[in-house]
Amino acid sequence: MAFDGIPLFIGSGIYRHSTYGGLHPLRIPRVSTVIDLSWALGWLPAHQYVQSPRAKPAALTAFHTAGYIAALQQAERDQAVSEAVRARHHIGTSSEPVFPEMFRRPATSAGAAILAGEMLAQGGVVYTPASGTHHGMPDRANGFCYLNDPALAILSLRRNGVRRVAYVDIDAHHPDGVEAAFRDDPEVLLISVHEENRWPRTGLIGEEGVGNVFNLPVPRGFHDDEMALARDEVILPAVLAFRPDVVVLQCGADGVLEDPQSKMALSNNTHWSVVVALRMLTPRFLVLGGGGYNPWSVARLWTGVWGTLNGHEVPESLPEPAQAVLRALTWHGQRHFRVAPENWVTTLRDPARGGAIGAELRSRVDRLAGRLRATA
Repeated sequence: MAFDGIPLFIGSGIYRHSTYGGLHPLRIPRVSTVIDLSWALGWLPAHQYVQSPRAKPAALTAFHTAGYIAALQQAERDQAVSEAVRARHHIGTSSEPVFPEMFRRPATSAGAAILAGEMLAQGGVVYTPASGTHHGMPDRANGFCYLNDPALAILSLRRNGVRRVAYVDIDAHHPDGVEAAFRDDPEVLLISVHEENRWPRTGLIGEEGVGNVFNLPVPRGFHDDEMALARDEVILPAVLAFRPDVVVLQCGADGVLEDPQSKMALSNNTHWSVVVALRMLTPRFLVLGGGGYNPWSVARLWTGVWGTLNGHEVPESLPEPAQAVLRALTWHGQRHFRVAPENWVTTLRDPARGGAIGAELRSRVDRLAGRLRATA
């Protein structure tokens, strides 16, 4: 199908100076590095960059409770929370800490998600790598996520006349917040490929889903050839059969081999291949970020997503300005990677990481494919 206009990238300067602090996994720079690396490659001209608005509290109550949003704002003002607020809303914890921009930062990524829903009403491609917080619940923070950007994006699309939504999630972690919100909605298709027995331990083996929910928990060591199997026999057939008006892809980067928060073994090629395949199936395509806790692998993967959306060739060796962006990164608290391996700064594309298809994975894929055939 034809797309209206060129792909647009929604970003913000808030990610340059805002951090969850301490040794939190999200202390690392991510979106700011993707912007810098894309610019250094000549892939981000001014006419494709859109400044993210900050969502207003009233807009956030499309999914979240007013009391929870007020608690987030108060916590940012006070830089502290009471025991009662911590217990009720799960903020001020080690996973969801108090930090200076704890409302403004997530409200900015949520603003990008809401804006994307408005921009896609007439068709097109929008990329907002900051907006993949898929664990957030209506009345509490969850899994490093204060707000739920994918849910807010889907609701924004709905308000702007887009009905049938296919949500595909290839983050290493199951999107419990999104599934809880839409699992009973006949006009939302939910597909998740995630590591089995990984937090939040939902979407488990035996919980493949019903109706329009397709969960594929995968074993440790899940590699490129196994993702190709999942893509070709579950993701693409399900999306094709559903005939969506829009595809929303949560493209978390934590399933790659170098990420410390999973035991999957993907290369960044797999994410790019899913982007290419899904883009051909819909007149509207929204790509979100998500997890990703190695600053070099996140930057390379998400920059490659943007290049893929624009049809750019990935250079075999990065030009010096791009290498300089990656060489400037540090990863405090990770003693093994204070200095990055050379290929993390000289290349964008990982080597392919394939192998034999595991029998258990093949069985799980076959079960989901059987469901698809039965409902065709």
